[in-house]
Order: sequence, then C-alpha cells, then structure tokens
Amino acid sequence: MRDIAHEVYEKMKVGSTAWIRPVAAKGDTLESFQGAHDQARQLAEEGLISISTVKRQADGLIDSIRILRLA
Repeated sequence: MRDIAHEVYEKMKVGSTAWIRPVAAKGDTLESFQGAHDQARQLAEEGLISISTVKRQADGLIDSIRILRLA
C-alpha cells in the first residue's frame, strides 16, 4: 500500500496546505484510501503536519484530507 500522506508531505513546502485525495491512475480506491487518514495522523503526532479538514461521504468513507506542513 502506498503511503499517500507521506508522498504529499514530501512535495509540500513548509507553511503550505494541500489536499490528500485518492488517485485512480495510481490504483487508489476509496476503500484503500481510508488508511491515508491513519498515515496523516501519524505525521501529525510527529509534529510534521496539522490536519485541518477531513471530508467524508454520506456513507462515512473519507474522500479527502486537508493538511498543513509544519516542518
């Protein structure tokens, strides 16, 4: 499984924000994307990012996460 949150984090500059979303061209599905929230929370616990928004669909599945790079 890809570490989507870390991939997005590495492409960001300090102080910038980004949306993490599943990319169908890379084989991501909404079901496989649910682990990205855990990955993002781990980065947040390490003090590297701040999670500002988590958007969910009506069925409760996470479809996007907005993060702010702190370090």
